[in-house]
Amino acid sequence: MKKSLISLVIALSVCACSTSQPSGETGSDSAPAYQNNDLDMPTRVRDLVSRMTLNEKVGQMYNDAPAIERLGIPSYDYWNEALHGVARAGHATVFPQAIGMAAMWNRELLFDVASTISDEGRAKHHYFASHDARYRYTGLTYWSPNINIFRDPRWGRGQETYGEDPYLTGELAVQFIHGLQGDDEHYLKSAATAKHFAVHNGPEISRHSDNYVVSPKDLYETYLPAFEKAIVEGDVEAVMCAYNRVNGSPACGSEMLLKEILRGEYQFDGHVMSDCGAIADFFDTEAHNVVRSPAVAAAWAVTAGTDLNCGTGRRSVFANLVWAVQKGLLSEELIDQAVERLFMTRFKLGLFDAPDRVPYSKIPLDSVSSDAHLKLAQTATEQSLVLLKNDGILPLKTGVKVAVIGPNATNQDVLLGNYNGLPTQPVTPLQGIIKQVGADNVTYAPGSPIIADVYGHWQVLDRSVLFHEDTSGNLQPGLNADYYAVERLPVSDFTNLRGSANWAQTPSASRVETSMSFYFERSPVNDEVLGNFGAVWSGLLIPKTSGSYRFNTQGELYLDGERVTAAVPLQAGVQYEIRVQQLFINDLMENTAAMTDQFWALEWVNESRDLLAEALTAAQYADVIVVAAGISPRIEGEEMPVKLEGFNYGDRADIDLPDVQQQLIQALHKTGKPMVLVNFSGSAMALNWENENVDAIVQAFYPGEATGTALARILWGEANPSGRLPVTFYRNLEGFAPFDDYNMENRTYKYFDGEVLYPFGHGLSYSDFRYEALKAPSTLERGQDLTLTVTLSNLSDIAGEQVTQVYVQMPDAPVRVPNTELKGFTRSALNGGESQEVSINIPANELVYIDEKGKKQPYTGALKISIGDGQPGYAGQGKIQTSVVTIQ
Repeated sequence: MKKSLISLVIALSVCACSTSQPSGETGSDSAPAYQNNDLDMPTRVRDLVSRMTLNEKVGQMYNDAPAIERLGIPSYDYWNEALHGVARAGHATVFPQAIGMAAMWNRELLFDVASTISDEGRAKHHYFASHDARYRYTGLTYWSPNINIFRDPRWGRGQETYGEDPYLTGELAVQFIHGLQGDDEHYLKSAATAKHFAVHNGPEISRHSDNYVVSPKDLYETYLPAFEKAIVEGDVEAVMCAYNRVNGSPACGSEMLLKEILRGEYQFDGHVMSDCGAIADFFDTEAHNVVRSPAVAAAWAVTAGTDLNCGTGRRSVFANLVWAVQKGLLSEELIDQAVERLFMTRFKLGLFDAPDRVPYSKIPLDSVSSDAHLKLAQTATEQSLVLLKNDGILPLKTGVKVAVIGPNATNQDVLLGNYNGLPTQPVTPLQGIIKQVGADNVTYAPGSPIIADVYGHWQVLDRSVLFHEDTSGNLQPGLNADYYAVERLPVSDFTNLRGSANWAQTPSASRVETSMSFYFERSPVNDEVLGNFGAVWSGLLIPKTSGSYRFNTQGELYLDGERVTAAVPLQAGVQYEIRVQQLFINDLMENTAAMTDQFWALEWVNESRDLLAEALTAAQYADVIVVAAGISPRIEGEEMPVKLEGFNYGDRADIDLPDVQQQLIQALHKTGKPMVLVNFSGSAMALNWENENVDAIVQAFYPGEATGTALARILWGEANPSGRLPVTFYRNLEGFAPFDDYNMENRTYKYFDGEVLYPFGHGLSYSDFRYEALKAPSTLERGQDLTLTVTLSNLSDIAGEQVTQVYVQMPDAPVRVPNTELKGFTRSALNGGESQEVSINIPANELVYIDEKGKKQPYTGALKISIGDGQPGYAGQGKIQTSVVTIQ
């Protein structure tokens, strides 16, 4: 509805819609208080909510809140994602996955990244809103960051976190939140959300039914500190509660978590939303099954403090709140409280004020994926790459001939991770290396699948194999593309709520498409932003090589009139009639547009190739082999339908490289060629054989759209590696408790007693950094900050950046405490031969231990201090300085 019409509706209806004089109303002839920009926001919010009926208020407690036109309230969907770039809303700058951004160990850079993300989010939101596109992923309430602790390397969603350490996670969370939310005195640039509160980090397969039992000590020592920082220091606007139960109570109904801790101890005043479908888990007989009806589940959640129900696509439980109020299960005042919290966020975002009052509304759309943003992404990627091992082969020499081998060499999935946007300039490892040294100096082979029939070297079908006949009957490259107007039909099949449509008899637009990969921001039928349409691509497929081909597409694929659903044999030079059709219709149940979160593509892979033989041939022509190996977000992630050897529905069952890749690497090793392994994964890998036999290893995580460029610069020394591990890389899972055991004993670097492959905080450089002359007080009064100063020198002639880390040990604590614990870090840039003093302050509130009741206690006694290149016991000679401070 146009703004002028909305104003007219408000003027005509505002008095009639209220059953009592609303707070803040100054008279029947004046504008309602909620429209008065000069009033404070709480007053405006209370006035607006007071004008709503109970049904209207309950409707505003869904993630896809409907419009209330008589009050001038547009529809709004709270669900949006910004984990490492604006996600699922079309093109955006894609930064390294969260675990990779943690590997930067750089507060300032992470703030800049988050600020850039919110710039792009603002620009995209205003663009979509100007076209009245109010679907999921178009709003300004971002459900990021994920600050759960990556306590177990098997967790598939650990890639979304900042690693295993509560201190590092909390410090980074604060910067990310500040970057997303902006620094305006009156308005939020966007609203950040800390998730998942709390005690949530796998297993994925059973998270809807699991009850995780934690001691008060583990709760406050491991699972809550990052949330406390996010709320108290970060002033995060929203919190998402988790699926699981905690000590018997569903997290979204836990009064201990939501009332006593979140609202009580942390004084949180924002809104709380459920994870999507979590309230339905209360009564689902295959989930928690702790109540019998949706109304009781809804009343429980709201009473405990959950304000927003995400999950209209999976039982919109809060739809039962009107009945729950009628039956006395909760009061309408609790509904008012929840709705006021939700509208406070929308008012802070400026969604009810004129754009010229909101400074962030002026961010232009062309800021999305701008040159400056892409340059920042490259910087972030370079700082996220962790050099795990280097026998001296790196940096590579100019003129070297390289064989780039491995299933992730051309795999765009590993650039992106999960919860990602669509990159505008993605650079794969192969592309980056070719650009660095020239195509004449590079040979390539995929070498193997990632695992089983999961491939990383899918190829988009294009003009080289796709043809159509012109009016003279001659073959021309590309397929005929016909785009049809469609008319949505009423739902008649209630087992398929997404809906169906009638197609127009003739296409509205036709053209030739020469590459079968698209992103449709606008309908090709009528140019409507995120509009509906049907598409048919037809012509001839003429393979160049015979083989058994597997296809990958979201559409319906037909060859010679037969539907293709499995691998098919194809002969080189033979013409096959090909037809692909796809209905792009927006999902009203999920409130999602058909084309916001992914590219549409038609890809294939020839499963008949002898990939290992091809790899050995490629290696013959090279001086050095770069292996792009690892796993993929296609097999590790959130509650995935993946059950393979070593993988369990998104989680890991072991942490080794898949066997087929181990065989590839060992076969390449036998060639005697020097080898660099680049491992892509969102989680720790047991690279034991590789550590013993490969010359250099780079841990890449999922590094963003600038991957290939940044990687090549690191390999050839144009950039100096400076990333550090935010998780421990273990040798195996021996001694680990069951995955669903949330006791922290023998987990993470803080409590693990075994031998590790690469410790938390590890990372190598091409520079030779040394530490000396630590200045620390011999004694410290309890309650005082601790300031440490050390001299850092770069003894090499190579400029680089160094992450200085501070760890403490508390041997005189009267309870079990961590073996060692990170309490400070900073980055320093030094030229070759340069020295500088590095000073790190540890606040007094970090010099505490957690007692058995979960309470913080000031530590007294001998405090062992280590400052330098990593953990005590792992950092080499000259790489660390130690001292003992007596706290009195």
